[in-house]
Amino acid sequence: MASSSRGWILKVAVVLILLVAGGYAITLLVRPEARVVKVFGGMAPNAVPGSVVVRAEYAMPLKCEYGGRVIQSDMDEGKQVKEGDFLLQLDPADLQLEIERIENDLKAAKARLEVGSLSAVDLEGARADFQNAERQFKLGSISDAELQKQRRLVTGLEKRVQLDDAANKQTVETLENTLKTKRRQLEKTRITALFDGKISEVFARKGDLISSSSPIATIISTSRTVEAKISEENFAGIKVGQKAYVRFLGYGNDLYDASVVKVLPTADPETQRYIVHLQVKIDPELLVPGITGEVSIVVDERPSKTIVPRRALFQHYLYVVKDGVVEQREVQLGYINMKQVEIVKGVQPDEMVIAEELDRFQPGERVRATLIQQ
Repeated sequence: MASSSRGWILKVAVVLILLVAGGYAITLLVRPEARVVKVFGGMAPNAVPGSVVVRAEYAMPLKCEYGGRVIQSDMDEGKQVKEGDFLLQLDPADLQLEIERIENDLKAAKARLEVGSLSAVDLEGARADFQNAERQFKLGSISDAELQKQRRLVTGLEKRVQLDDAANKQTVETLENTLKTKRRQLEKTRITALFDGKISEVFARKGDLISSSSPIATIISTSRTVEAKISEENFAGIKVGQKAYVRFLGYGNDLYDASVVKVLPTADPETQRYIVHLQVKIDPELLVPGITGEVSIVVDERPSKTIVPRRALFQHYLYVVKDGVVEQREVQLGYINMKQVEIVKGVQPDEMVIAEELDRFQPGERVRATLIQQ
């Protein structure tokens, strides 16, 4: 009988233990989940903030040096082009006819230069007459005045031949230069891309009649410049090579590693902000000209035992989970950047702090802590 009672009591005790354990497990399960990180040690970076904008390295308005009618175009907004790609063709017919005429004139001018001056025949006759006059002068048949007259005739014809030859040569050279110019002009009726880039605007279409120097399109380079603007009070410590973190407004809270590659020496006269160029580790396709964001440039570092992610900070408070209960701790901050915050006072290493959805929790609330990556 006693043995039966002890067995019954044991069963009741087991049931009670299971009920208590089950109730505790249920209580744990219904508690809200708090995603936490450990307070960790390492190098605490001190960083200065700035604004960021992505710009095309350069944008070029594409123009025709000569006017004409567009007979072919391969330009569309947004099209990627490479250096040398065909873009537009102007009607070359008039130039081709003019080139043909100049080629004929040049051929005729070269022929005249080869034949020589028409006065060359007269010069030969005048020289023969002068030689005959010299013989007659020696014999006393003609006077010295008559001899000098023959000499002046020869000299005049020699100069005329020289002038004719010079004129013919100059005509050939002028026509050759004109032909080169027209052929160069003909080449320029075919417009090609001068660099790798993307067509952002198109102003001329097939059939349009355009004047010289009229813009026909705008091409932006594929290379990008990430430009950061830093306030005057934060600029002094910035140097080439320093690490940085960039967040673009169009890409949520993602942070991208970066470094300073250029520091411009003068400030914007209107804003008194200094300009720094950054190299960002990001897919170049994501660097769309005009996209903006913020940057944190690391200007100093020091060892620290208490660092937390920036997202865990709420004003000057942290939510610490201790024994499953949320504690709101006011903390003293040290170095700050976009990724991390150094805590000088208020938490200890390895304590758990809530890092996500901080607005869901209240001090004293019981929670289930789930450890996540930093």
